[in-house]
Amino acid sequence: MAIGSAVQRGSFVYIYDEKGRQLRSLSAGNGPQYGLKGYTSGTVNIRRGSFTFTYDERGRQKSSTSAK
Repeated sequence: MAIGSAVQRGSFVYIYDEKGRQLRSLSAGNGPQYGLKGYTSGTVNIRRGSFTFTYDERGRQKSSTSAK
């Protein structure tokens, strides 16, 4: 199942498949620089604090990197 889109609304990021069905919602944090940074058909990148977290379509964290 591939990611069709990812949209941030408030402090959450919603992940949708190619047919528009919601797959998962993830916390985006509350800071001004926090939130959705981008997505591909397989991953979503969300910045929280000083890290950018990468998640798959099921909302499982795959990696984290410093967001310097």
